[in-house]
Amino acid sequence: MSSLVRAEPLSGAPLLVPGDSYSVVVLLQGYSEPETVGDAVRADGSVTLILSQAWDSESSPRESLPAGGDAKTPLEMAACGPILVDTGGPWTREALLGALARQGLSPGDVTLVVGTHGHSDHIGNLGLFPGAALLVSHDFCLPGGLYLPHGLSEEQPLRLGPGLEVWATPGHGGQRDVSVVVAGTALGTVVVAGDVFERDGDEDSWQALSEDPVAQERSRKRILGIADVIVPGHGAPFRVIREAFQPETNSCGNSTREPVA
Repeated sequence: MSSLVRAEPLSGAPLLVPGDSYSVVVLLQGYSEPETVGDAVRADGSVTLILSQAWDSESSPRESLPAGGDAKTPLEMAACGPILVDTGGPWTREALLGALARQGLSPGDVTLVVGTHGHSDHIGNLGLFPGAALLVSHDFCLPGGLYLPHGLSEEQPLRLGPGLEVWATPGHGGQRDVSVVVAGTALGTVVVAGDVFERDGDEDSWQALSEDPVAQERSRKRILGIADVIVPGHGAPFRVIREAFQPETNSCGNSTREPVA
């Protein structure tokens, strides 16, 4: 028996997914729209908030982040506060501030910003968060620009907390793209994928935007293998539905069909 995979759109503005350890809120939904003349495209990336259920707004961990050694302890401590995955482009500054305010947050409350890759429509508002720890692609630094090693690779994700990891998912922007995996939510495992997935139904278009299609295909398969919900870079979040598939057999018991994903 094999498994068929299909997508099912999710609606909601913002999409809010509660969880035992972390909740996920899609603050701003990304888009990519071709202009009517020429090959220009107007686009902006999705912005997602991940909030620890244990976070106390009166006691931010940012002030006591340790500065020595490697990144493990400061990453886990930074992840105790509000985490922002991507920031959108600088043209969306006011929309981002408004979306944070509707969640009762200001930029100073954010303790960790994860940039899935280095394109301007995904990290264009980093300047709003000078007091946050930053993990942009594979570069991790504490406030003030102290960079720490962490060992992230495709074989070794970064654990930020219970059920919360950063995965190396190369392809779209080269070898250093990352995605954030949140397990244990009300909808299962949510993957904030950056541009590994542009949007639901991008199967015939993502390759043209990829710096390494072979690596990105590998990353997409990894994510589809574990995700129940994917937050793509330029479209609405969508469910990943897996259905058991039993091949038809002929009278001799041999399979007459192959599963198609």
